[in-house]
Amino acid sequence: MVIENTEILHKILGSMDKNLELMEEEFDIKISIRENFIVLIGEDKEVVEVLIKKLIDFVSHEGILDEQKINYYINKIKLGETRELDSIKDTIVCMNAHGQSIKPKTFGQKKYVDAINNNVVTFGVGPAGTGKTFLAVAVAVREFRNKNVSRIIITRPAVEAGENLGFLPGDLEMKIDPYLRPLYDALYNILGAKTFTKYRESGLIEVAPLAYMRGRTLDDAFIILDEAQNSTVEQMKMFLTRFGFGSKVVVNGDITQIDLKRNQTSGLVHAIGILDNVKDINISRFGSNDIVRHKLVRSIIDRYEKAEKRSGK
Repeated sequence: MVIENTEILHKILGSMDKNLELMEEEFDIKISIRENFIVLIGEDKEVVEVLIKKLIDFVSHEGILDEQKINYYINKIKLGETRELDSIKDTIVCMNAHGQSIKPKTFGQKKYVDAINNNVVTFGVGPAGTGKTFLAVAVAVREFRNKNVSRIIITRPAVEAGENLGFLPGDLEMKIDPYLRPLYDALYNILGAKTFTKYRESGLIEVAPLAYMRGRTLDDAFIILDEAQNSTVEQMKMFLTRFGFGSKVVVNGDITQIDLKRNQTSGLVHAIGILDNVKDINISRFGSNDIVRHKLVRSIIDRYEKAEKRSGK
């Protein structure tokens, strides 16, 4: 096959032909390059042709082909899920502080963003590295910028500190700050530190521990509960009954990373068990294929899941 655009060809091949070597490792194929010609020899010739055409289309739209994306495309081609690849390339959530577009990187992420757009309450359940928190914050910022909500409230349980919170140095804000740091990072990336600080000081953006939500009614707000697997059933019920008119809620968590005591039931596990199929509530489930960190992270999570299934956990 011919790729007339030399720049696109080089991006598909990767630095030092790294992407080409990856394709040869993953498929029964031998690939050689002759000027602008890609020559494919092997059992998987037709499959790799489809892969390269999809990569050409992606690079033509996005301009950059990183390691996460090439691995994701290879996995989807192997599964025969080519339509899913076409659906993610044109979805823009919002622009970050540097004018760069924030987009879903996997089909699972796109379905999650669509679910947030189309429901009042969305649960994002899946392993670390699937972009649950970052994308939820990105949608929240978009809704705030578009004046669809008047404020953003992001919360998470600080259960990791347990009873030891009182023994940590500093005032309460200093004590809980480490547990809210991942939320700050997402907001800094999307809004920029200066804008985030301005909105936070004016009360338009609030980042607080889950306990601060008790007794409040939150109208016209975009509310995110992160690390929800570490909420108790009582805390989850309290949280889910806080939002009022004009609000949207996102609840995220990884049910394989519960830090509660053994005799406590996770509020997230309980909630997705009783709220499935309720109108205006969506439960989006992420898999290891939605992980956008190093590909080894996906392999590690897959191995842990297999080990847990064998042990009956």
